[in-house]
Amino acid sequence: MGLGDKIDNAAEKMGGKGKEAAGEATNDDGLKAEGQGDQAKADLKQAGEKVKDAFKKD
Repeated sequence: MGLGDKIDNAAEKMGGKGKEAAGEATNDDGLKAEGQGDQAKADLKQAGEKVKDAFKKD
């Protein structure tokens, strides 16, 4: 995984955490769910990059 990809995934995950926290603070279930979705998407991207890296090492 390239450094740029790591930074992008971390930024997306942090943005998701921010949305989730804002949704929690304002009692906005839609925003909270959107934040959780952003975090899950970032985690999936990171997992996919790790799989690609594992195959590149062979």
